[in-house]
Amino acid sequence: MLCVDAERFDIHPALAHYAEHGYARLGRVLSDEGLAALRERADDLMLGRVSYPGLFFQPDATTGRYEDAPLGLGWQGPSLDYRKLEKLEKDPRFLAWLENPLFERVARALIPSDIVLYRAILFHKGQAGGSNLPWHQDGGRLWGLTREPELQVWTALDDAPEDGGCLEVIPGSHRGGLVTELGGVVPADAVAAAGAEARTVPLPALAGESILIHNHVWHRSGRGRPGLRRRAFSACYMDADTRCVRKKKAPRAFHPVFRR
Repeated sequence: MLCVDAERFDIHPALAHYAEHGYARLGRVLSDEGLAALRERADDLMLGRVSYPGLFFQPDATTGRYEDAPLGLGWQGPSLDYRKLEKLEKDPRFLAWLENPLFERVARALIPSDIVLYRAILFHKGQAGGSNLPWHQDGGRLWGLTREPELQVWTALDDAPEDGGCLEVIPGSHRGGLVTELGGVVPADAVAAAGAEARTVPLPALAGESILIHNHVWHRSGRGRPGLRRRAFSACYMDADTRCVRKKKAPRAFHPVFRR
């Protein structure tokens, strides 16, 4: 599925940029064939042509507001208006992509032990524009883990233009750690105090490009362009010693991906 040589690809500039800024571009690494396969499978799952037990679905908000996205509804029948699909490690195509040897090299450079997957997730902004995603951090008590994951690899399955749902980040914000113990959405007063709007860096991407994202870097995305879809796939990797400590449900087990 790669369109680059995984062993010869120089990951060191990206790793240095990631350490300093909390994000880094890998560039176009997904082949045309791989891109077509993942796009097809994303739609297969949303339309119910392919299904797996335990797959997670979240419908999108009809208002375009993140706050209005319904929770706990799950599968609502065939639709291209789902906002989020999770547990995509159950699908062989998405699993093959997140286990590709280039991502393995990146993950091993940052995580010294055996590596497991926290989540494999599709973020989707449909033809109506989807919904916005406010400034947030991926971690904290909300994630219910014994240690904070740091590495996510985000891959554009459609073009994500600057005015059409691309990622936006606050460079270096990961170095401040979590804003709140809970994690998740950054409170409005913290956003204002940080002068976030003036420091925002958009990361427009073409289909097939991948970007490294530190879990604690502040990131967000706006709505997509009406009439155009924006699908993106993200895999979060972490140390295999990490444990789930959530109380309301049975602790999660994490899919192993790269073993020493």
